[in-house]
Order: sequence, then C-alpha cells, then structure tokens
Amino acid sequence: MPMSIFESAIMRKLSLFTFVLCVWISVKKTTHLNHFSLSSSSSLSSETSWILQDILLDSEDFEDDEAPARSLEYDFYRETCPEAEKIIRDKVHQLFKIKAAVAPALLRLAFHDCFIEGCDASVLLDPVEGMDSEKDSPPNESLKGFDAIDIIKSELEEVCPGVVSCADILVLAAREAVLLTGGPFYPLNTGRRDSTASFSDSATNDLPSPNADLSETLASFSSRGFDERETVSLLGAHSIGQIHCKFFQNRLYSFGGTDEPDPTFDSEFLNRMRSKCSKSHSSTSTAPSPSFDGSPLPTAQSPSFYSSLSSEAATSASFEKLLSSSPKDQGMAVSYEGTGADFGTVYYRSLLQGKGILYADQQLMAGEETGLWVRAYASDASLYQRDFAIAMMKLSKLHVLTAPRGQIRKNCSKVA
Repeated sequence: MPMSIFESAIMRKLSLFTFVLCVWISVKKTTHLNHFSLSSSSSLSSETSWILQDILLDSEDFEDDEAPARSLEYDFYRETCPEAEKIIRDKVHQLFKIKAAVAPALLRLAFHDCFIEGCDASVLLDPVEGMDSEKDSPPNESLKGFDAIDIIKSELEEVCPGVVSCADILVLAAREAVLLTGGPFYPLNTGRRDSTASFSDSATNDLPSPNADLSETLASFSSRGFDERETVSLLGAHSIGQIHCKFFQNRLYSFGGTDEPDPTFDSEFLNRMRSKCSKSHSSTSTAPSPSFDGSPLPTAQSPSFYSSLSSEAATSASFEKLLSSSPKDQGMAVSYEGTGADFGTVYYRSLLQGKGILYADQQLMAGEETGLWVRAYASDASLYQRDFAIAMMKLSKLHVLTAPRGQIRKNCSKVA
C-alpha cells in the first residue's frame, strides 16, 4: 500500500535527522576528549565543519514539541525588504565608528534576550501597567545597546515599514558586532517575530551568575541545551568589553565573606585589579549578571558620522549617554594586556594564567572537560572561532517565534 503524503514527509524528516545525527556523532568521535591534543583539535577541515553547520542551519528544530508554524529561512526578507540586512550592517558599522563600545553592548543584549524565553526581542520592551520589564530586572540593569537598536529600527521603518522584526534586528546586529571585533561570520536564518510579553522574573532568576561555581554555570547553560564545549565557547564572548567593578569586588577585598582577597590571585594581578577598583567603589548590588560595555577606546565622533545616521539619532544625545563612562561604571577591560589579534584567545589565555576577572569564568579551569576546551581555544584560534560560530547559530535559534505567532513591532520598546 503506497505511503500517504504525510507519511512520506515524516520519513524524509526522519532520514534527515538520522543523517545529521550520524555526522554529529562522527565529529564528536573525531574530537573525543580522551584522545584530544592541541595538534589534532583542528583536524576537521573547515569545509567539513561548515557543511555540518549548513545542515544544522537548514534542518528543522526536531526536539521542539511546539514547532513553529513557519520555519526560519535564509534571506527571509529578500522580497519584502531586500536591503534589510545591508541596512543593519551599515548602521552597526557607523555606530561602531562613533563608539566601539557598541559592539560588546549589542552582543550582550542579544545573549540576554535569547537566553530568556528565546530570541524574541522581549528584552527590549519597556514596562507597562500589568507587565514588568526584563530591562529592570537586576541582571539587566546595566544593559546597553537599546538606543542602537532603535536607530536601526527607525531606518528600517522608513524603508519598509512594519516588515523587519526587532528580534531579527537584534541577532543580526550582534553578528555584525562580533565581526567588527575580530570574530567569525556565521550564517543566520531570519523570519523571527517579536514577543508581546516581557519575562522579568525569568531574567532575574535564570541568567548565569558571575559568582557561580562551575556546576551552577554548566547547569544554567544545559537548561538551554548547551553542552560543556558550547558553554566554554560562548563564554569566550567575554573577551571583548569591560566588566564593572561591582561584579568582582568581593574577589578583591572579601572573598567568601572572609575580609581577604581570593587566595588564587597572584599578588601582581591582585594589585592591578585593585588599582582599577578601589575599595571605596565597592557596590552592594546583587545583580547576578556582569556588564561588558566595551573598552573605553577613543573613537571619531565627527559630525559626518552623525549626519549619516537617521535624523532621530542625529538629534539625540542618548546614544552617547548609552555608552559613556562614569565613576560608578568603573571596571576592568578583559583585554587588559592589550587587544589580541584573535577574538576569544585573549580570554582563554587569561584563564590559563589564573587571571580570569570573574569567578565564574576562572571556574572553567576547575573542570576536566571545560579546562581542556579552555586550553584548546587558547592555542587554536581557528578552532575557537568555528565553535563559537556554531554556538551562536544555535543560540540565535532558541525558541523563536514565527508566523502566525508573535508580531512585528514598529517600535521595539512597545507592543504593537
């Protein structure tokens, strides 16, 4: 008896899933940690790696029991707004020229959005009666980049109103931020739609803590489907930006409530950190998520840059305020010994030297498998960039909303 169209479709999906699974198992075997060496860690050819990424990118989300009615697509706006991705890219580049700190701000903003209820732009919503905002949750109090997203959205609304979602803008802008700071390009499907709700309680309770031990960090990322290798690679995003003093002050002056510094610090590094964050700048904030707002790099701010932006941006001082430094924002750049040539490796090398600024970051060296990946990424920049790209693609697909669910906001901070 011939199969129905439905049965045939199911068989095709199962076949694709089996193929992807077999390729993945093969890759895992190739880089099995028990036989890992730095010389063999990059044994996969770049061609093989990117073929695998393309398969994963184009396949459906098989483990999602509530699969969206419509899948994400490559170049989703090719007919409705063909210039969309170029506009996003150009605007991020222009903002980066004004203030380089926009790059880590955008990357962090996208992570905080996707980690809580998926990549749905819920982090951008302002509070309204009956709904608290994720913006106001303790981990997100130091988030920046909102003005940058508004600038991009304003331009897109002029060109193709009501078409491009804030959720797509956020993940695409974060990708451009990664590229501008020396990270890899990674393909992203689009077609996300925006949430009509914000999830303040989830943001408060579920974002990874800078003071967490290794088991807590791994459990947090595992709850979103990331294994140890992916967790280590994603945390490499901490290689760009500046961390506010309040998130590591306890390690300098009263580690574990002892009134003594973290005993794992060598004296030279401890003195260096204390010179950046004196005891008088101690904060009682319990916000469980650090801010990576960008190193205070000098950047051009000529009128020509402003005139090339939208009129809203040109007349608003808020973008400058967005990324400005103040005494309460004092902190330490992760790349405190100078910007490295390779995105990510400066972060992993600091962990090998016992100079991780955040306790949760340094804790990666406390685990056998996580420590192995730290050493691998510190030694092999191409391996790290490949793994980071795959992990960011996965992060950017977490629990997305697609038509007919969600909406396209015309103003990213307000439900349409």
